[in-house]
Amino acid sequence: MKKFRPRPGFVVQAFRFAVDPNAAQERSLRSHCGAARAAYNWAVGWVTASWWQRRAEESYGIAEAGLTQWRPWSLPALRMAFNQAKHTDPRFAAWWEENSKEAYSTGLANAAAAFDNYAKSKQGKRRGKRMGAPRFKSKRKARLSCRFTTGTIRVDADGRHVTLPRLGTLRTHEPTAKLLACVQAGTARILSATVRHERGRWFVSFQAEVKQDIRRVARPGVAVGIDLGVKTLAVMADSTGEIRTVANPGHYDAARKQLRRASRIVSRRQGPDRRTGRKPSKRWEKANAQRNKVHHRVAHLREDALHKLTTAVAAEYGTVVFEDLNVVGMLKNRRLARRIADAGFGEIRRLLDYKTRQRHATRTIVASRWYPSSKTCSGCGAVRAKLPLHVRTYECEACGLVIDRDDNASLNLAALAAACTTGTGVAGDQDTPKRMSKPRGADRKTRATRTRRKTSAGRAGGATLPHQRQQETRDRTQAEAPTLR
Repeated sequence: MKKFRPRPGFVVQAFRFAVDPNAAQERSLRSHCGAARAAYNWAVGWVTASWWQRRAEESYGIAEAGLTQWRPWSLPALRMAFNQAKHTDPRFAAWWEENSKEAYSTGLANAAAAFDNYAKSKQGKRRGKRMGAPRFKSKRKARLSCRFTTGTIRVDADGRHVTLPRLGTLRTHEPTAKLLACVQAGTARILSATVRHERGRWFVSFQAEVKQDIRRVARPGVAVGIDLGVKTLAVMADSTGEIRTVANPGHYDAARKQLRRASRIVSRRQGPDRRTGRKPSKRWEKANAQRNKVHHRVAHLREDALHKLTTAVAAEYGTVVFEDLNVVGMLKNRRLARRIADAGFGEIRRLLDYKTRQRHATRTIVASRWYPSSKTCSGCGAVRAKLPLHVRTYECEACGLVIDRDDNASLNLAALAAACTTGTGVAGDQDTPKRMSKPRGADRKTRATRTRRKTSAGRAGGATLPHQRQQETRDRTQAEAPTLR
């Protein structure tokens, strides 16, 4: 599917509202979402059937020319095949007319995207972890979701109802005045609507093309460096030397006592058992809903706090500098994984990226993952070879500066904004500013210690250690320069 490109001066924005459907509407919502899942499973089975058939024919020695043709997985091809099968297939013949055609189109579009991602991943054209072939969606685990792109999709004039195809008018839990005002003023056009069951509630998200007016920031000529942490969520130092600290709210840690109690109550109820087919009791469902309510509240508090932080930063500074953190690798530390996940490092970067780019047209600079922001002295530029994590105070051996570790890192990040314009134009280039010398030869490479390890028969003295070879391999594949947007 081609990505929608908004008109010049417009951006694609989502407006999400919680809805309160009645019993009949909730049954219809679940039916539409189930239809999308059924269409997805049909498409996966229809495409992969040709794969298995070709594999069976190859085992019998049939030549390539005589094998079954590959079935295409493009969205038009899947729609054409589905329209021919829905009248005769017993899985759809009896009830496919009960739901909107958009429900089945949702499943077919998701299947086409899944096959595309799998093919690109196999060919090396897709970043990230290697993806496997699409699999069937389980009725128990699949997320309830359905998208509408055609038909009656509108926000009612009263500001408390929305209308969707075949579902009718749904009552919203909150006012829709923000989107309604844009639509009535002619500055927004609704493109699609998606209903989803999430965190125990039904939500409807409108994808709209909205006219975007660039908002001027409070200090356009000031750059800020943001150093994220666990104990302190963010330390922000701007180019004027001002340092501000944002404490980590720790929403999950604050709710752990309540979660332990709720989980203990759930464990004492009769829950479901797939091996024996036992269904959960009413008391288990009630206790599980109470536990989920605590989880949902923690997620909402975290989301609200991150939005407030990123909105304030994007509206004040003309340049925002932050690090390219390896969050996946950091989560492997079992002692800090819970706190790192609760802080939401990746979400902070995502929010800052689109808020600075779309709302204020300011720039964001992503420092290289290997840039020594904590090891570099913010006063003279000297770089220390080692700085363990437990050392929270930076002491410069060259100029004698004593400063907090996080404050020092944020000041170095803020200085990268000037390095991008006065140096080679690449943030994190250690050779660009003259003050960033390396008197002790500090770099990102791991070197042998002064005392050589005792060598065995299979390892000669002075040979490269295994962890050094892994580090050198990462060095060659890792980009030296950060991303400048």
